[in-house]
Amino acid sequence: MSWTWEYAFGAEEAARTAPPAFLAEIERKADELVRAAEAQYLHGPTYDGGDPKGDDIIVPGGMFTYQIVVRRERVYVQITYLGC
Repeated sequence: MSWTWEYAFGAEEAARTAPPAFLAEIERKADELVRAAEAQYLHGPTYDGGDPKGDDIIVPGGMFTYQIVVRRERVYVQITYLGC
């Protein structure tokens, strides 16, 4: 298994209507989170601790909430587009 990110909780539907520039920024930030998680949790499937606390990240036009699930080697992303 290798680290990646994906939309969670129906965020795919919201992503269909969000502008490309907003989604590009979400993808860029999510990729950064994946690289950081991969570096910190080298052997995700054998990790014996709890998952770290998720957080919110503000981006132009909205925000997203993320949660890292170490044993699955995933960063789950829920987006909120505010149309700004």
